[in-house]
Amino acid sequence: MRVLSFCIESAPCGMPGGPHAAAAVRATCERAAISTLVTFMTTSGRILIVDDDASVREMLVEYFGDHAFEARAADSGAAMRAEIEHDLPDVILLDLRMPGEDGLSLARYLRERYDVGIVMVTASGDMVDRIVGLEVGADDYIAKPFEPRELLARVRSVLRRMQARPRAADTSGQGPDATASPPASAPPPLAAAPSGLAASASAAAAAATRRRVGRCEIDMDARRLFERDGTEVPLTAMEFDLLAVFLANPNRVLSRDQLLTHTRNREWEPFDRSIDIRIGRLRRKIEADAGQPRTIRTVRNAGYMFVPDDG
Repeated sequence: MRVLSFCIESAPCGMPGGPHAAAAVRATCERAAISTLVTFMTTSGRILIVDDDASVREMLVEYFGDHAFEARAADSGAAMRAEIEHDLPDVILLDLRMPGEDGLSLARYLRERYDVGIVMVTASGDMVDRIVGLEVGADDYIAKPFEPRELLARVRSVLRRMQARPRAADTSGQGPDATASPPASAPPPLAAAPSGLAASASAAAAAATRRRVGRCEIDMDARRLFERDGTEVPLTAMEFDLLAVFLANPNRVLSRDQLLTHTRNREWEPFDRSIDIRIGRLRRKIEADAGQPRTIRTVRNAGYMFVPDDG
């Protein structure tokens, strides 16, 4: 509003052209000020850049700021946590190779606690880095050195996927539980998983605390997996989310894009096999014979189906 006030005060009636010229100048200034104010108030999203390289942080904060993002930066895991406590961003850009607490540990921490987009930045295009990053819950990745325009496109893509995902899959509890009705030709929506992926209070109350999955049992409240003898089996947040969706949709074929959308909100791409890697790891934990799976079965050219065994 200071711009508007300055413009109006700077347009005296005694200027050449008289009062009419002054009025025209005022109108022009008002339009310019309002346009500036609208641009200032309208941002593309909030992004937090986590990188130990000061030059990278400064460059990206400036670049995303120039593209209408509210950009902040942190140089470590501790600084990232402080920024998140102050204001949770929409997307976090995480450098994979940082001293101390690295990007993978931070991604795992974020995914277990927040509904936020995560883009991993790797020092190379190494396939192992990419797979591990996706495994712990990253939504996308980019290798250094990168073209800022490509990074911007990837960040915007993550934001679009998060905004377009079914609201029933929102685990943050921060947004309204509303979603448009699907078109008549669309397949029926997935049943809500009792893990909080949209389970109603009645459904959560009706669900047993422990559910059988293959040769194991899962404690839905504690989010822990156990062998029949009580030995705990390590379970990642993504693996728990997959099991929750499967348990809520028994004997139903679920496509890869459905599974990704209802777990970490990533759209499936033709060459994206990350879901297959996760399913393979789950099978090694819950199947009596991972080579001949009977609990999570592959349905050729369609996806996967969870077949409960209550015997």
